[in-house]
Amino acid sequence: MTGWLTRGLPSAGIYAGPTAWLISTQANYALVPWVCANQIRIIPLVAVMMAAASLLGGFLSWRGYITAAPTPHPDSTGAGRPHRFVALIGVGIALLFTAVIIIHGIAGMVFHGCER
Repeated sequence: MTGWLTRGLPSAGIYAGPTAWLISTQANYALVPWVCANQIRIIPLVAVMMAAASLLGGFLSWRGYITAAPTPHPDSTGAGRPHRFVALIGVGIALLFTAVIIIHGIAGMVFHGCER
């Protein structure tokens, strides 16, 4: 785990952001009956946790960008490995999905779950 934090993982944001959004969206739909019955707004809490997970993936991608070589190292097939490009895409995707998760969390603060 400490190796990932120091070296980074270039593709972490590509997977963490959409996965956190998927979990957040499914939890939002699954928790509606419970929120309506108990009048406890838990959706923003779920959004904060999933946004943190998405940002962690973006952080790992950013660390992967920082530690990757500026030019790709050729592999045995002669093709390069574009770690920096993948890391930048991972940071962008993680930030995009974090924004979407936060917007869903704000909607959970506005709507209480019993609207018809």
